[in-house]
Amino acid sequence: MDDIEFKNENTAKRKSHIVRNILISVALIVVIATVISFSVFGIIKLNRNRITARTLARYWSETDFSKYEKIYNDGKLLLQNEPFNNTALIYYGYSCFYLAVSQTDSSEIQKYLDECISSLRLAIYSAREKTLPQIHYMLGKAYFYKNKIAENFYADLTIENLNKALVLGYEADDIYEYLGMSYAALGKTTESIAAFSEALLVRESGNLLVSIAEQYMKNGMTSSSKQYLYRVINSSDNDLLIEKSRIMLANIYLEEENYEDAQKEFEEVLKNNKNSDDAHYGIGVIYEKQGNLVLARSEWRNTLKIRANHQGALKKLSETKK
Repeated sequence: MDDIEFKNENTAKRKSHIVRNILISVALIVVIATVISFSVFGIIKLNRNRITARTLARYWSETDFSKYEKIYNDGKLLLQNEPFNNTALIYYGYSCFYLAVSQTDSSEIQKYLDECISSLRLAIYSAREKTLPQIHYMLGKAYFYKNKIAENFYADLTIENLNKALVLGYEADDIYEYLGMSYAALGKTTESIAAFSEALLVRESGNLLVSIAEQYMKNGMTSSSKQYLYRVINSSDNDLLIEKSRIMLANIYLEEENYEDAQKEFEEVLKNNKNSDDAHYGIGVIYEKQGNLVLARSEWRNTLKIRANHQGALKKLSETKK
């Protein structure tokens, strides 16, 4: 009887040990699973928050304008740790450009453009062949806008990079227009006319027509200039462009000593804008050519009432002073 009780007691102890071991094992498994889960979650969260070149690419694919700020800020952080990460350099440079053209403060524009140029110039050295054309295109545009601030010190670099983009097969609707304006800034009228003519094949606009007319006028090709000015006057719905075209056309007539048509154009301008200083000045020149200095000086005085520092009117009144 004692043996049976002893055996039962041992059996109960063994069962108790087995249950306890099972519970301990289950608890360990739960703890390990919990640790693993938190670790995996932490890694996933860390990777989500970690800034990578892929992060910048994802931002770039978004349509929200705020992406440029995200790319700019995150790109700057990424480049602090990976200064030669080519993808980061490219997207950072692009974001700098678009932030620059959205500014109104010239110092802010200059800051973003300088960062854009620095980043893209560095990106060129390690860029893949397929990304080089767009980098040169964006770099050319950055130099174009920098040139507008820096008085034509960068027009040659605009031309250099845009032409490289073209040679590498890059296509953009505005590339020839930027080239035309850059050649014009350097006084290269023949090259400017050629570029603007190419731009016209892509997209015609009043601004483009006026720009070509200006270059033909500077090149002494007034007959061609007039043809473009007629097109603007007859087809544009932009009053400012029409006014500018009429002033240019009137000045060509003045050079041709066609005073009647010149006066008609100036008077057409004054019908819509009685405060056109250039129209009053031009009519004064016509009166001068016709020998009527009294009326000429009256028009030049009207010019100075509108724009006190009009150099032409100041000079004429000084020269004809009795």
